[in-house]
Amino acid sequence: MVRRKVVNKNGIDRLPNISSDDIWVSYTCVSCGKINFINVGREFPNTTELIENAEWKCSNCDYIHSSSSNLPDSWSNWNEELTDADSLSCQRFWKNFFIIATENKESYWKQCKTCGRILPASNFSGHKDWGVLEKQLECRCCKASINAIGNPRRTSEQHRESASKRRLGDLLASVAEENVGKIDIEDLFHRFNNKCFKTGKVLNIADSKTWHIDHILPSKYFYPLTKDNACLLSAEANENKKAKWPSEYYTPKELIELSEITGANIELLSSPTPIYNTNIDVDSAVEKYLNIRNNTTLAKRIKELKKFISDNNLIDKLSDGNKKRLGFSK
Repeated sequence: MVRRKVVNKNGIDRLPNISSDDIWVSYTCVSCGKINFINVGREFPNTTELIENAEWKCSNCDYIHSSSSNLPDSWSNWNEELTDADSLSCQRFWKNFFIIATENKESYWKQCKTCGRILPASNFSGHKDWGVLEKQLECRCCKASINAIGNPRRTSEQHRESASKRRLGDLLASVAEENVGKIDIEDLFHRFNNKCFKTGKVLNIADSKTWHIDHILPSKYFYPLTKDNACLLSAEANENKKAKWPSEYYTPKELIELSEITGANIELLSSPTPIYNTNIDVDSAVEKYLNIRNNTTLAKRIKELKKFISDNNLIDKLSDGNKKRLGFSK
C-alpha cells in the first residue's frame, strides 16, 4: 500500500541538512572556558577510542583537547611537571575528561530539526526506536507549537484529560500524605549537603524560588511526598525532571546514591517502566473528589473518576459500597 504524502499544515518546516539521528556531546574548553559541541554521529562513541584518538578543537581559542596535549599554561596553580602530556596526572585527567563527556545517556545532546538549537537530550520527548537516544525530531518547545497549530482541538482535549489525571493522581498521593509527617526542610538540606542533587549547584534555603522538593517517585503514580521520596533539586533541574520516572531522569550511579541518601527502594527507583503505588486509600480519594459544592459539575467528576479508576486498574481498591455507587457493580 502506497503511503499518503505528508502535508505540512502548520507552516513550520523542518530545517534541511540536520540529521534526526545524530548525537552530540558538550564540553567546556579547559583553556578558555568556552562551551563546545561535537557531533559524534549516530552511535554512542567508544570511550576507549576517544581517549586514544580524539582531538577536540575549541571553536574559540583553537586549544586541542587530546590525550597528547599538555594542559594549558594558564593553569599556574598546577606544578609544571603535572601539566605535561606524558605525566600520569595529565593522562588521568584526559581519560576522565572523555569519560565524563560520554559516560551515560543523559550526557548527550541533540539538534532540533525545527529551531536548530543543540539541546540536552532531556529537552526532547521520547520516541521509541528513533535513533540511539530514542527522542523526537523536535525539541519540546517546537513540538508544543506544532501541536497547537496543527491540531488545536486535540491538544485542548488532551490538556483537559491530562489536567483531570493530574488532579486525581495528586489527590491519591495527598490522601497517602495525610498519614505521614511533614518534610523537615532543614533536614532535607542537610542530607543533600545544601546542593541540587542533579547539578551539584549550591542552594540557599532562604531563597525558596531557587529550589524545589522533588517527588522522586512522582505523585502521578500515586506516591506521597515522604522523607524517603523527597529529593532536593534546583528549580531548573526540577522543571526538567517534571513527572519523569526516576530511571528516565537519573543515571544508574545517581539512583544508587539517591537510595543511599533517602532509603528509597533501589529496585523500584531503577525500574525501566513506571510502577503505580498500590498502597493507597482509593475510597478516601473518591470521597474527597466527589465532595463539591457546585452540583452541576458532579456528573463530569463521576465520569472522570470512573475512567481514571478503570484505566489504572483500581476498581479492586474500592469498597463494595463505592463500587456500587460508581456503577462498577450492582
